[in-house]
Amino acid sequence: MNSSLLIFIPLLPLIGFIINGIGFRHVPKSLAGIIGSAAALGAFILSILIWNGFDGQPQVVKLFDWISIGQLTIPFAFQIDQLSLLMLMVVTGVGSLIHIYSVGYMHHDEGFGKFFAFLNLFLFFMLLLVMGSNYVIMFIGWEGVGLCSYLLIGFWNKVTNYNNAARKAFIMNRIGDLGFLLGIFMIIQTFGSVEYLDVFSKAANGSFSINDTVMVTITALLFVGAMGKSAQIPLYTWLPDAMAGPTPVSALIHAATMVTAGIYMVIRSNVLYSLAPATLGVVGGIGLLTAVVAASIGLYQNDIKKVLAYSTVSQLGYMFLALGVGAYTSAMFHVMTHAFFKALLFLGAGSVIHAMSDEQDIRNMGGLRKYLPVTYWTFLIATLAISGIFPLSGFFSKDEILAHVFEHNKIMWGIGLFTSMMTAFYMFRLLFVTFFGEFRGTHDQKHHLHESPATMTVPLIILAVLSAAGGLLNIPHVLGGGESLAHFMAPLFELSKQANPELFEGHLEHSTEYILMGVSVGAAVLSIFFAYSLFMSKRVVPAADKDVTGLPKLLQNKYYVDEFYDTVFVNPMRKLSDVLYSFGEFLIDLAVNGAGRLVQFLSGRMRLLQTGETGFYVFAMVLGILVILAWNLLLK
Repeated sequence: MNSSLLIFIPLLPLIGFIINGIGFRHVPKSLAGIIGSAAALGAFILSILIWNGFDGQPQVVKLFDWISIGQLTIPFAFQIDQLSLLMLMVVTGVGSLIHIYSVGYMHHDEGFGKFFAFLNLFLFFMLLLVMGSNYVIMFIGWEGVGLCSYLLIGFWNKVTNYNNAARKAFIMNRIGDLGFLLGIFMIIQTFGSVEYLDVFSKAANGSFSINDTVMVTITALLFVGAMGKSAQIPLYTWLPDAMAGPTPVSALIHAATMVTAGIYMVIRSNVLYSLAPATLGVVGGIGLLTAVVAASIGLYQNDIKKVLAYSTVSQLGYMFLALGVGAYTSAMFHVMTHAFFKALLFLGAGSVIHAMSDEQDIRNMGGLRKYLPVTYWTFLIATLAISGIFPLSGFFSKDEILAHVFEHNKIMWGIGLFTSMMTAFYMFRLLFVTFFGEFRGTHDQKHHLHESPATMTVPLIILAVLSAAGGLLNIPHVLGGGESLAHFMAPLFELSKQANPELFEGHLEHSTEYILMGVSVGAAVLSIFFAYSLFMSKRVVPAADKDVTGLPKLLQNKYYVDEFYDTVFVNPMRKLSDVLYSFGEFLIDLAVNGAGRLVQFLSGRMRLLQTGETGFYVFAMVLGILVILAWNLLLK
């Protein structure tokens, strides 16, 4: 493997950021788009070359010695193994498509060059996160993507609500990041290192028993960080509000990159989590609760991007559910398929919004498939994929998760299946209301309807192919496949199997797997049929907000969680801040004004000594000399 190629993977987006960031007011739009997209595409091509040169063994490339304190040495180094390679391919591949799409979507925006600079910077930090050989490098990328999400969500910063959404994302992520940072400190204290290979080999050498207090504490703190970054209960409310950013940002943050960082971190730390099944139980429970709550909220959302946002939260919950039962490969498989179809859904939504002159309420759409054929067909493929319909990608990854959960706990499997049914229902509700029926928008909007340019539709088509065929990555044995992804990732979990072999025991009969697949697809089809009967046969249009009552109103208002947070946390904190601000202002004014008045009083008295008479000055000088002599005599 060529280490110089590895260095250029994050370096290319950084160079793109520097060029567009410094010259965004002077670089022409066409050139800014080419620079930003070329940087992402170049990183993707280099990732392919690194993939082809990988020999199956983890390789650490040290760039330089960075931090050295006593016995602790932290190099600035990259690690290439199966997990980092998979994340590299997803991040740079989907990221490149989003960059290209942005050329068309943001073409008329006055901040075009600055937008591409922020996208490149985001990609740079995300690559640091997945390529770092230790937790400190990961934390740099972790904080970097948090900063860039703030910049991108609040990109249209002339709108106060968008700025509020950016601040909310930044603050809620900082809450989780504190837990992550404390976890890193405990890792240093426990293992004397933050290098993955050192930490995991020491953890698996038999020194720690299952559910050792230290292991449970470390993994719980790391999971707090994952809850913030990957939007799990209770730190999930920032993600739906992040829809304030431009649609390519929504796709970049919610599909393949930032929100999957928490899942990546848990999979990367699989040895530690395998030694702490108690923490895995919490991970699975919170993941399942998040999946159910977010899916139920999505049933009654009418903003096209908000539906997809809550869908993302729900799918992330699915991934954590998989992690909670020790199905690390299944979680990664769903990360990849979700990156394909969720990026496609967001970019498809962006195409709709672009055609509808920035309208996002699906109640004001309808009949768009006639005007946006490419967008419609690609959106349909992504909707079928996320609903788990055979043989699209979502079927394979979601079925694999449910199979592992069934093996672990039948009740959790039932709740997961019900969540899958809700997913199919709200996604086809979105599809039917948006693309079928009569157009319900204004005359001007109807006149403006048109398919998006090639820079937007070509990425949609590529993602549609990936959404349809992505399941080929890990076809199970029961369907005649070789489970390629599972075999590829197997070396990552050898130490986990050594540390806790019971976690990886168990196997379902083929007949059981067939039944589970049939039940899963049947449940999804039933939900689709129900959505069809409501929104196609009966032509139901979601009611106006003022006409919604009862449970639908509760769901439409997201269980009033934001209002609860405002009442319990935000408003008291603001009031306390106002009090401290006023008190601080009083103390500062007292100190500053008091010092000023004291100086004014003393100077007013001292100036009286300046009489202008020579005799007085001689007297004062003699008096001063006598005082000095007397002082010296006293000291002796």
